[in-house]
Amino acid sequence: MESYLIKKHHLLTPGPTPIPESVLREGSKSIIHHRTPEFSKIYMEVTEGLRTVFETVQDVYILASTGTGAMEAAVVNILDPGDRVICINSGKFGARWAQICRTSGAKVEEIILEWGDDLPKEKLSERLSVHPDIKAVFSTLSETSTGTIYDIRGFSEVISLTDAIHVVDGISGVGAMPCPMDDWQIDVLIAGSQKLFMIPPGLSYIAFSPKAWDHVETSSLPRYYFDMRKYRQSLKKQTPPFTPGTSLIVQQKKALEVIFDITIEKIRENHMTLGEATRKAVQAIGLELFSKKPGNILTAVKVPPGMDGSQLVRLMQDKYKAHIAGAQSPHEGEFFRISHLGYVGGFDIIIALTALEMSLTELGFSFEPGKAIAVAEEILKEKWE
Repeated sequence: MESYLIKKHHLLTPGPTPIPESVLREGSKSIIHHRTPEFSKIYMEVTEGLRTVFETVQDVYILASTGTGAMEAAVVNILDPGDRVICINSGKFGARWAQICRTSGAKVEEIILEWGDDLPKEKLSERLSVHPDIKAVFSTLSETSTGTIYDIRGFSEVISLTDAIHVVDGISGVGAMPCPMDDWQIDVLIAGSQKLFMIPPGLSYIAFSPKAWDHVETSSLPRYYFDMRKYRQSLKKQTPPFTPGTSLIVQQKKALEVIFDITIEKIRENHMTLGEATRKAVQAIGLELFSKKPGNILTAVKVPPGMDGSQLVRLMQDKYKAHIAGAQSPHEGEFFRISHLGYVGGFDIIIALTALEMSLTELGFSFEPGKAIAVAEEILKEKWE
């Protein structure tokens, strides 16, 4: 008789992230109409919950789009054609800010960083002093393409000394790491449903400071679906301006209940522990981290010299069903990314490291088998105790 093992699917990507079973069940319920008191109640409860996660007194608006839609909404609602802006290009998604701004007719000053590099706030201050006419600065809390986190609070400190507004892509970081919108003087903050928020892709969230709303009211860029003035007026009536992602919003209500039951503080502690365990585990077997300032959202790891990183990712996915993420263009094959974002626990990291060790062995990388797992276990055991 041939040997056989059931191969379970393990999701270890930075988006979509694993979804609690109670949240999955909500998505299978009969759909309700979005122009009813029943849905309005759910809609407002979710909106209030999002304010708590964003740590703001401002309203948070729900868009039926992924995070890129919210990025575009931020741009077209605050800029006028020809406005000069700064985009911090630190990876795939920092570059996306620049692309969206250029598409919208802005004059873009890019601060281009090597992938994985940090940006001291003083460097941003220098660029702002050279261009005193900057209308907005676009930054990224957690650059998902590299696993790098940035000093959003420090950026806001120097931006607040000018007339510019600070727009932050918090898609993969909001909730999983500190980013209090009001305390850190963030003017526009966005997030995505398939990250810390523990539901499928399809929704994004955006909030504006009073300073940003002044620009929203006067922006002359073309906008219809993403005209945030419509969302503001509709929210007063406890309803969205257009057909919403009804079932996703119902799922978000349940997911927020899960998040608040655990508490945001404990969720962040969980991310810190998993991030530490993953980083130290891969380093223990001779692998190098890609990022110079790694965060707890995901861990980017350099591929051993001479090894095809794309082959490593495919092997983990196809044979061992451990779905991690590879590096994106133009760095394909150079590193891989293990996520510990959202509804992820200690044993998920052990599974990821086990699949990684088995794959590395198969591809000829020499190390002490079991070392990565043992290192992670020691860190995780302390938290279980």
